[in-house]
Amino acid sequence: MRLRHTLAATCGALALTAVLASPAHAATGDFSYSVVEANGSPVHVTLHDPAGGACITLAEAADPASSEPAFAPHNDTDEYAMVFTEPDCTGDSWTLRPHGRPASDRLKLRSVVFLRP
Repeated sequence: MRLRHTLAATCGALALTAVLASPAHAATGDFSYSVVEANGSPVHVTLHDPAGGACITLAEAADPASSEPAFAPHNDTDEYAMVFTEPDCTGDSWTLRPHGRPASDRLKLRSVVFLRP
């Protein structure tokens, strides 16, 4: 009897997980940006095939109290990149086209999310 209840509970949990799980995807290509290190020198950073549909807070620019925002993003992925001025995909936002041209140094960002076209 216990085996039957355990099996039923396991099957129910698997079915619920399958229904609630959304398929993960990744943007294919590179997303790059620049940041200024603590010593003042600029560094170019690239995210290869970044996760799609989830907010990515840029580690180098995550803390507004102790770091400058990243700048000059270039979306060379196959998805739209929505960049945000604040961590956790908050603040003002701009959308960069897939395989677009590099944005100017004036475009500042701290987080990004990739959206399917």
